[in-house]
Amino acid sequence: MIRQTTSRGLWHSPVFVLIVAVLIISTAYGVRQSSGLFMRPITNDLGWGREALSLAFATQALMMGVGAPIAGYLADRWGGARTVALGGALFGLGIFMMSQSTTPLSMFVSAGLIAGLGLGGCGLSLLLAIVGQVAPEEKRSLWMGIVTASATGGQLLIVPVSQALLTEYDWVMTLLVLSVIAGLIVPMAFSLSAASAATTVKDREIGAGKALQEALRHRGFVLLVTGFFVCGFQVVFIAVHLPAYLVDQGADPELGALALMLLALFNIVGSWGAGWLGGKFSKKYLLSMIYIFRSIVILFFIVLPVTPVTVVIFAALMGLVWLGTVPLTSGLVAQIFGIRFMGMLYGVVFLSHQLGSFTGVWLGGRIFDATGSYDAIWWGAIALGLVSALLHLPIADRPVEGLAEGAD
Repeated sequence: MIRQTTSRGLWHSPVFVLIVAVLIISTAYGVRQSSGLFMRPITNDLGWGREALSLAFATQALMMGVGAPIAGYLADRWGGARTVALGGALFGLGIFMMSQSTTPLSMFVSAGLIAGLGLGGCGLSLLLAIVGQVAPEEKRSLWMGIVTASATGGQLLIVPVSQALLTEYDWVMTLLVLSVIAGLIVPMAFSLSAASAATTVKDREIGAGKALQEALRHRGFVLLVTGFFVCGFQVVFIAVHLPAYLVDQGADPELGALALMLLALFNIVGSWGAGWLGGKFSKKYLLSMIYIFRSIVILFFIVLPVTPVTVVIFAALMGLVWLGTVPLTSGLVAQIFGIRFMGMLYGVVFLSHQLGSFTGVWLGGRIFDATGSYDAIWWGAIALGLVSALLHLPIADRPVEGLAEGAD
């Protein structure tokens, strides 16, 4: 069960955990979202094609997904603070090694494997689990929405700094600075120790392996895993290929940059709002509504002419539901299976999201190379959204006896 000791001020309170989690996610995702800025500088300087660096970044997304359930398991066993600190150290090391890379292999290892595993340990999956474990039950969904919103908040802060450094210096110096920024995650993570010591897990009647077996036998968990694949597919396909799609349609490149900025801005509102709504209404129905809404927005976007007005409207509406699935999905995991093994179980769900991310990016490029058009992938994203909406409806969201005991 969960035992909470008396608070001794902010330093030992759940609110402190929330604040530190927001700072860590803002830092990690701000550095991560700067990756695209290095595509041209690195490939031009080293004389590479873009495939090598693209493979490294795609591998980073996959390893982030692979690392999430591993980090969740470690956090459930020996504490979230140490696990996040380890993830932050690996992430900072990967960025530093990236700055020293001169071959595709060294870039694959540093930016792909090491940085990706590090992100799995200090990224959204584990921090949501940590916040979910200490948050008051009635505020859990809202707090998860706040943490999710901070992912793009960090992007809005660190990406402009990275661009300014690239303009003033070069990619090596910029990556060195970013590695130092990423390294700040380590002391921030250890500062969680005082607060996390106030919340301990005792009397584990079942082990992590048994908990995972129970979850995999639960139809609702399988449906959540499947539905979250669609989220990753849609979001990362749009994030990576939207600017190129707009240029193909005759728009200025600046319009694509504006669209990405609007997606990030409106996601802050949308993620917070989804978390707030998740504390008041059925999470599975809200998830179904989000996937239906996404499909409708994409449909109107691809059938209407591409103009600055339609792009701005599309980016704003899509931004409102951009990562709104995250606090609702993680909240459902906590609601059904409890918070005892949430780090590991949500890590498995998040792995599916990252597999969808990889598939959306790769398939989008492959279909475009084969047909010269993104039409098929847009229609596929619409269809998958409708399928995911249907998949969430039959989820039994009642707590599972044994696993969910002591969740509140």
